[in-house]
Amino acid sequence: MMLNTFEQIIDEARSGGKQRIAIAAAGDADVLEAVKLAMEMDLADFTLFGDEGIIRKLAGDVGLDLAGVEVIDETGLQMAALKAVQYVSSGKAGTLMKGLIGTTDFLRAVLDKEVGLRTGSLISHVAVIRSPKFDRFFYLTDGAMNISPTLDQKVQIIKNAVKIAHALGNENPKVACLAAVETVNPDMPATIDASLLAKMSDRKQIKGCVVDGPFGLDNAVSAESAKHKGVSGLVAGKADILMCPEINTGNVIYKTLSYFADVECGAVISGARAPIVLTSRADSPRTKLLSMATAATVAKNS
Repeated sequence: MMLNTFEQIIDEARSGGKQRIAIAAAGDADVLEAVKLAMEMDLADFTLFGDEGIIRKLAGDVGLDLAGVEVIDETGLQMAALKAVQYVSSGKAGTLMKGLIGTTDFLRAVLDKEVGLRTGSLISHVAVIRSPKFDRFFYLTDGAMNISPTLDQKVQIIKNAVKIAHALGNENPKVACLAAVETVNPDMPATIDASLLAKMSDRKQIKGCVVDGPFGLDNAVSAESAKHKGVSGLVAGKADILMCPEINTGNVIYKTLSYFADVECGAVISGARAPIVLTSRADSPRTKLLSMATAATVAKNS
């Protein structure tokens, strides 16, 4: 069944046995607030890594009852991250989440050669977005990890997003490669890459989805706009995955939607051995909760 709302994702995450989420450097009030929300919904089980004294104090501040929550005391941030990663890589938890630790240090643990979650593939950020104006999820990628991806890296970014869409029940997602215009322009490399990715999809070099482009954002998501501009095809106006040409585009779209639009988002890092929740400090506890639910569902269904 294709999941179309975050309520359905939450129900899926907690059905048939809850997932366990390991949180690295969990001494953060916003993260613990999200854990509280998740536990109130019976969403998942949690193992928290970090300074136990700080974690327990902050848990008390936000009203989180730690009864039944495993807390593993580790005062060093890097070691807390490494232990959390090892906990996931050993199969004790299905999802990893970043707490109060720098992204660079966190990813260093994720990619550790001994205990890390590397697969040899590129890892990328997928924001799962739900707008009341549409009847489906959008998967925005990549606005957080890969700065200026090459064509080969874009192929992997698409595959990572497709994996998330498949886990949420979309068996053949439509991928729109975004650019400023919907026609190929030799002076605009994003449009050339988009056309190449579309041709690779036509020849089944990219599987499990339909890729087309270039598209402007409007004619990727709006059938009316696509018709008005004479843009046709299986993806035009019906896109599920929005493949951004580089990090600036993806990041600005994500933050614009977060601040100016009535949308909800859950974000996951894809391409590792387990889904990873890497949220922004500016994200609300609700967004962190939805990211947890999305990652737990991906872990369950992958």
